Amino acid sequence: MSEELTLLVRDIGDAGVAEMAGAPGLAAAVDQHVAAVRDHIGARRPPQDALMDYLHGFAEDAFRRGWWPGSTRDWEFVRIVAICWMMREN
Repeated sequence: MSEELTLLVRDIGDAGVAEMAGAPGLAAAVDQHVAAVRDHIGARRPPQDALMDYLHGFAEDAFRRGWWPGSTRDWEFVRIVAICWMMREN
């Protein structure tokens, strides 16, 4: 895993997954993103390597668009949390 992905997983993914327990709105949003990622990858329980590939491509695309992690709960934040949650569940 690249350094950038490691930071995304640690700083956004892990923190967001922990926050889901006390934030029903975030948990509901993550659930919707999980469904979208499963549809995109084409598997109910995507393997770890498929999730990492997806996360890598998603992050690269987001950075190219000028996105950078911030303090807001934007679409990219929720998608990264969803992918990290899926990796934990596998």
